[in-house]
Amino acid sequence: MKATPLLGWYRALAVATGVALLVFCGFMVAKYGFQTAEDVTTYVAMLHGYLYIGYFVVTFLLGQKLKWPLGRLVLTLAAGCIPFLSFVFERRVAREAAASLPAGSDARQPAGV
Repeated sequence: MKATPLLGWYRALAVATGVALLVFCGFMVAKYGFQTAEDVTTYVAMLHGYLYIGYFVVTFLLGQKLKWPLGRLVLTLAAGCIPFLSFVFERRVAREAAASLPAGSDARQPAGV
């Protein structure tokens, strides 16, 4: 497998989606537990939703490129909806992708041909 920018996008979106989900969970507790921050909760939910859409698309494309089985693809896609799970999957996917890259491909590749 060649180094792909999809892996970088996946890692960034997995972390961003996970953080947004945790913030959203905190706002849900504030909204329903303490009847505060009702307006902000809507915007945080929308932020998580937009980030998850990006996470979904990039994860799907990465899964196709790495030829993941359907079960693994579905679990990795669902990781963006379960608190803390996107962080676990991000580390696992990055470790496995780094192991499958040829030696010396960690260095930045020059742009162009």
